[in-house]
Amino acid sequence: MDCIDLSILKCLKENSRQTASTISQSINLSVSAVIERIRKMEAKGMIRKYTVVLDEKQLGNDLTVFVSVRLEHSKYGAAFAKAASLHANVSECYYIAGDVDYLLKITTDCSGSLENIHEEIKEMPGVSWTKTLYVLSTIKNDVSVLPDAV
Repeated sequence: MDCIDLSILKCLKENSRQTASTISQSINLSVSAVIERIRKMEAKGMIRKYTVVLDEKQLGNDLTVFVSVRLEHSKYGAAFAKAASLHANVSECYYIAGDVDYLLKITTDCSGSLENIHEEIKEMPGVSWTKTLYVLSTIKNDVSVLPDAV
């Protein structure tokens, strides 16, 4: 990846629906060169997918929490990870080092729904402990982080 690729990625990060023509104008590169570079980054897996960032509040999801989960034993890890990844309200799931095993980001509409989700998590095989942290406000929420320089 060079500085031109990085410039293309910055444009796509700003708005992944930008056309190659728009990107080419902003970085002073031909449209065909922009398209070729994007295809190469996609082929390498550097660009994994294009998605949309939704406003959760406008969708009625007013509550975001992070739930730390500790398992009784590592043998429960694969099943827990699969169940968490399939849960509609879990937007992020991380296997982490430290005092807990997993960190989940959960978004839902109200505390009643959160209570149900929390019960579902506690009933998953192997879950021995949870801790819930309520998000009061989001200061920064970038989908990806680009390097400063190449």
